[in-house]
Amino acid sequence: MSEIANIKLLRERTGVGMMECKKILQEANGDIEKAVELLRKAGRAKAVKKSGRITAEGLIGLKQQSNKVAIVEINSETDFVARDENFKQFVNDALDCIIQANTDDIDKLKNQDSQGMTLEKKRENLVSKIGENVNIRRGKLISDDNNSLATYLHGGRIGVVVTYKGEDKALAKDIAMHIAANNPIVIDPKDVPQSLIDTEKEIFMVRAKEEGTPEDKVNIRIENQIKKFVLQNSLLGQPFVKEPSKTIENFLKDNSMEILDFIRFEVGEGIDKKNENFAEEVMAQIK
Repeated sequence: MSEIANIKLLRERTGVGMMECKKILQEANGDIEKAVELLRKAGRAKAVKKSGRITAEGLIGLKQQSNKVAIVEINSETDFVARDENFKQFVNDALDCIIQANTDDIDKLKNQDSQGMTLEKKRENLVSKIGENVNIRRGKLISDDNNSLATYLHGGRIGVVVTYKGEDKALAKDIAMHIAANNPIVIDPKDVPQSLIDTEKEIFMVRAKEEGTPEDKVNIRIENQIKKFVLQNSLLGQPFVKEPSKTIENFLKDNSMEILDFIRFEVGEGIDKKNENFAEEVMAQIK
């Protein structure tokens, strides 16, 4: 059997990455059974076996310490596991690591000490215990000595951190809640990316033609639709969720508050199903 065939077979049996399979096979002199045994002894096979599975469920975690806020997304395969107390504890451990290490670099966080072992080792232990893949997808550390921070966590599914100037902490919390519910792209309408506006223009143009809009009215209609689109996708242009008669911009002015920045994490957003192709993976390694 060729080396590539052996690597593929070992990978299928253990779930371990291709390059690691190649390395362990060399150590085992090409003996697949010995390679499997070595991986199991190292505690790799069981934990990594599930690493190719799609993790689109999970939890968003938030933790504030003085002028710092940590936010993290930890993914699991099912919502059931995301409700497990061991999973929740791991989310909390990851938040502590972000604050203690003063970094949100995932690779650095994996090697961060967490009660006597690395966070990555804790992840592998959790995978072995719950029988599902667990992925530290992303984290963010927000630190600001000059401005205030407000947070909102919605059922562990959506987390928001707002950086603001102002004295009304309750209003800042409400703004964070609004962002969770309405998912603005930017703060100010002028900051909506031109590429996004151009795409929407093309869509509106097609719709206008399909609906038989007279040519002399197409541009006016599209202009109005773009204005509406820009307002709908910017925080300042949105009607305040708790008082829809006013926009966020008006509400902030009335209360002498300014939103400087915000971060919004939602579980599983943007995750596409992974289609593994062993041949393509091999070719990518060769290149």
